[in-house]
Amino acid sequence: MTLTEATFDETLATTDELLLVDFWATWCGPCRAIAPVLDALERDQAGRVRVAKVNVDDEPALAARYGVRSIPTILFVKDGRVVDTVIGAAPRATLDAKVAKHLSQ
Repeated sequence: MTLTEATFDETLATTDELLLVDFWATWCGPCRAIAPVLDALERDQAGRVRVAKVNVDDEPALAARYGVRSIPTILFVKDGRVVDTVIGAAPRATLDAKVAKHLSQ
């Protein structure tokens, strides 16, 4: 799912699952490296976790709004609020631990 300025707020407010918002760009090597990890996490946690993407080149205002200065940056959103952040191409184990923590709360 790709988010834009027009769809961002409504998506955050209406998504029941834990939402991982990946701020990325096509030219970013670490962003391309973590993309399959996020896809696998979403598949493995189907119905509990959703992944959405924000291209920082297309949506600079969203990146600025959330203070994204390095990419990839992944926001963990629960009940419409940002509850955690990961900056950089974190390993799957790190993402799994954060997902488990927020799903249990």
